[in-house]
Amino acid sequence: MKWVCCQLGAREHYAIPRALFRLGMLGCLVTDAWVSPSSLLAKCCAHSSKLGDRFHSELCDARVKAFNSSLLLFEMFAGARNCVGWPQILARNRWFQSKVVSFLRSQLSTINYQPILLSYSYTALEPFRYAKSLGWKTLLVQIDPAPEEERIVAEEAARVPQLAADWQAAPPEYWTFWREECKLADRIVVNSEWSREGLIRGGVPAEKMSIVPLAYEELGVGRRREPRLQRNYPDRFTAERPLRVLFLGLINLRKGVARLLEAARILRDEPVEFWMVGPVEIANASTMGNAGRVKWFGPVTRKQATEFYRDADVFILPTLSDGFAITQLEAQAHGLPVIASKICGEVVENGVNGSILDEPSAACIAHAIRDCIASPDRLEKLASASGVRDKFTIEALANQLQRLGATL
Repeated sequence: MKWVCCQLGAREHYAIPRALFRLGMLGCLVTDAWVSPSSLLAKCCAHSSKLGDRFHSELCDARVKAFNSSLLLFEMFAGARNCVGWPQILARNRWFQSKVVSFLRSQLSTINYQPILLSYSYTALEPFRYAKSLGWKTLLVQIDPAPEEERIVAEEAARVPQLAADWQAAPPEYWTFWREECKLADRIVVNSEWSREGLIRGGVPAEKMSIVPLAYEELGVGRRREPRLQRNYPDRFTAERPLRVLFLGLINLRKGVARLLEAARILRDEPVEFWMVGPVEIANASTMGNAGRVKWFGPVTRKQATEFYRDADVFILPTLSDGFAITQLEAQAHGLPVIASKICGEVVENGVNGSILDEPSAACIAHAIRDCIASPDRLEKLASASGVRDKFTIEALANQLQRLGATL
């Protein structure tokens, strides 16, 4: 059984197509951009955090269809028209689906087998409609808890309007299209129990869903792994050598950033500094965080992210809702203990490789960080036990997808 994977962006470092390729089951990866390191485009965007990462060496021999030129034109015209926010998201989703269907019609309509068409949520509707017209099986990968997550973020925006900026709920058609995607899907993959519960509350039948956690491998097959980083913590944290707390990802309300900045203010007299790495999607962030030692680094490339994981003392994810949060696995792969909320993928084993927050509140965050400040030796033990468990490997993902495909 061959699979066709439709993927807008470089989600999870192309983990699903990589897993299928290892099994010999990847018929084609259809994506918006694919930038070979030797290409002119790669050289042009060498310092970009966007297109420069749109490639994986493990898939260099796989069949990949991308729309580089069309994507560049789309983004150029969207910028010229000042198309931003939800209009831009919806337009990009429509553009990608149109390109996918055109490719499927021209290249795959005459194949002598019926593949499984896999697509991620919010860009699956038109590909699924076409696949169903040919009798193909469809699998939807749901990236988040959908309307349930939006409700949570709306409540947070109302709680901290000074940070909410111009946050807006999705337009009604966004959820209308999504519900049709769910109906057309023969199976829906979610990445955590939290997502499954959210979708059930959103009206998706429980029996239609399967939980498949995300996977992370820093290196591809056949590449030599670097020696494991040995973390050296000081005997005590001081103002000169503070605890370095890393947050890496989208800096927005959904990720619990408002609570994290409130915790930074609580800890303003403690030997701790907060590294905020990623695109800032909130307003007045620096003003709210200036009572504590908060450093803002902006978006980074994957290579730069590795350096932050290496230099930090602990990773924090006080998310209010996440379909999984692959940054947990990235941190663990670099031997970095994780402080995480319960509202995401279950990566952290409390007291083994990190700490689980009772709730993502400023008080709980501050308490967990104070524990780290008080016990550098405990942090060292958590770091020594950190790593990507077998159930989060590409091999484990491949086995789950193979079993899932056999049931369709």
